[in-house]
Amino acid sequence: MSRPIFQGETIAAIATAIVPAQGSVGIVRLSGAEAVTVARRLFQAPGEQRWETHRVLYGYVVDPQQGITVDEALLILMLSPRSYTREDVVEFHCHGGIMAVQQVLQLCVAQGARLAQPGEFTLRAFLNGRLDLTQAEGVADLVAAQSPQAAQAALAEVRGKLTQPIRQLRSACLDLLAEVEARIDFEEDLPPLDEPEVKRQLAQILESVRALLDTAHQGELLRTGLKVAIVGRPNVGKSSLLNAWSRSDRAIVTELPGTTRDVVESQLVVGGIPVQVLDTAGIRDAKDPVEQMGIARSRSVAQAADLVLLTIDAHAGWTPEDQRLYDTVKQRPLILVINKTDLGAAQDSPPLPDLKVPKVHTAAAHNEGLDILEKTILQRVQADHFTAANLEATVNQRQAAALTRARTALEEVQATIAQQLPLDFWTIDLRMAISALGEITGDDITESMLDEIFSRFCIGK
Repeated sequence: MSRPIFQGETIAAIATAIVPAQGSVGIVRLSGAEAVTVARRLFQAPGEQRWETHRVLYGYVVDPQQGITVDEALLILMLSPRSYTREDVVEFHCHGGIMAVQQVLQLCVAQGARLAQPGEFTLRAFLNGRLDLTQAEGVADLVAAQSPQAAQAALAEVRGKLTQPIRQLRSACLDLLAEVEARIDFEEDLPPLDEPEVKRQLAQILESVRALLDTAHQGELLRTGLKVAIVGRPNVGKSSLLNAWSRSDRAIVTELPGTTRDVVESQLVVGGIPVQVLDTAGIRDAKDPVEQMGIARSRSVAQAADLVLLTIDAHAGWTPEDQRLYDTVKQRPLILVINKTDLGAAQDSPPLPDLKVPKVHTAAAHNEGLDILEKTILQRVQADHFTAANLEATVNQRQAAALTRARTALEEVQATIAQQLPLDFWTIDLRMAISALGEITGDDITESMLDEIFSRFCIGK
């Protein structure tokens, strides 16, 4: 069901994660014209504490119907327009856990507030002009950030680092459109259009659009991370590699082949990029039905991973099983990990073929070669120089789609000029570019698009 654009009601939601016996503080947030009225009905502040904006009050949340004290809490008042939503905002800072915040939220609803929809607080901030759409999406990215670099890139969006260049590009397109339309409407009263200057400005705008589009891949890596599968035949040290890399004992390590029966996961950060490392069951011809299920999952994970670490045993050399595995995954982005180098090659071990893939030598049992492995991974995803310092803001998938439409429209304008078509044809594609750029910041947006964007937010944000 589509959310209403007009938000006249007072909304309430739990604004912090709630977990049993976890967290010292839980927050219930209200926003809207009746937020303070609801708070006054529920909150008893002893003494002569003043109910003024941006003040913290101490007291108790009391059920007005039963006269029962629900929690000892702090109350923060942020009155319009100096609040996140530019409406009156009230926050109850309760004890953490589950019961206190849920009871306070229920009391707020009983006093006339409505449960907020996902992202509704940020939607109101957008509709009331406090944030543009790129800043609003930056808020969601900041909440979901899995690394310091991802958080820095999201914070840059919140601070308008993406808004400014997009609005400048849209303004430049509007100026060009005005120049062209003026020649159409008042051709006899104005000097001829400076076509070389129009071409120069178009080329400059296109260059900026393409530069922003170039950040889409890095932005996707920051937001969603990289899925890396460790694949190999049994007993080549895959689990040891995972344990050494993650500095934990996530996977069981024994001398017996086939110990790993299912996919074991670990979350790491490599060069600022979140990495989900998947240790898979050793792939071989197995009769045990449980091991067969693990092997089937391993094959599936390898095909779905962004990067495969094909791991072999340096002591045993290149075996027929390694060759079969390589033939299975060679179409995937691949790094060959030659593990157990501390044991040296056996006298009769088959030599490694001349494979055209990056190779890394490791001794996972001694934590050797892991730094080179990380550098190779970054190079494999073309992100070895990727840091928050040289990448202030990145575009997400939605923004990249709009930028692509803008780029296509601007290229069509260039083609129209080259074909010497009438000025009316120029304006068609210029308007399309302006509309696409407006979608990014929210200057040109539909209700259905807003509904889709904000439905991905958490409830209390």
